[in-house]
Amino acid sequence: MPLRSARSGKMPRDAVHHPLFARYYARVSVSAETRMGMGGVRDRLLAGLSGRVIEIGAGNGLNFAHYPRTVSEVVAIEPERVLRQLAVEAALRADVPVDVVPGAAEALPVKSEAFDAAVLSIVLCSIRDVPRALGEVRRVLRPGGEVRFFEHGRGGGRMMTLTQRVLDRTVWPPLSGGCHVAREPVAALRDAGFELGPYRQVSLPEKGPRLPVSYCVLGTAWRPELGGPAAGK
Repeated sequence: MPLRSARSGKMPRDAVHHPLFARYYARVSVSAETRMGMGGVRDRLLAGLSGRVIEIGAGNGLNFAHYPRTVSEVVAIEPERVLRQLAVEAALRADVPVDVVPGAAEALPVKSEAFDAAVLSIVLCSIRDVPRALGEVRRVLRPGGEVRFFEHGRGGGRMMTLTQRVLDRTVWPPLSGGCHVAREPVAALRDAGFELGPYRQVSLPEKGPRLPVSYCVLGTAWRPELGGPAAGK
């Protein structure tokens, strides 16, 4: 399937521009696949998905190789130009059709109720307006559509959470492409009206010192069916 980014000819103005961090992230994330066990996490995150999937903040496309063949199409949204180009290259190697599209999570360039599932993978930490972005995720999912998420956020004891808050107010976001380490992704999904399924805490790396970015959560949520308890929220 041709990539929409290749078909369109013109690229819209980038919603996010962090070229230095993007190049650093691209190198570190590849090494983390084996060194920190991220490859196995991606397998668990995406196992069993089917139908049309939208991935928000696809980065350099490391998830693409882990999608099962039951997925008919992935529309991968990535706002950062350097990472998006790497994602295009990864899409060409994927076993499922992947369409890499420029766009921001707060204004997804796709139709409402067009997807069976959405994937959020290390993205809520860096989105400027999380409630608005999750509202967009809910808009583009069909009723009963599934959200798979793997996110890092607040964790550890009192001193660690204090450190995370200080980092978020000072040096961490400008040095890390807008990333925040003290957000609470499960609470954000609940507040956005999603029905939470099973989720569990994951530490990365599994062994070794705990860092401000080590506290992760892996799980599932759903857009309520029409008329469900959270409908219209």
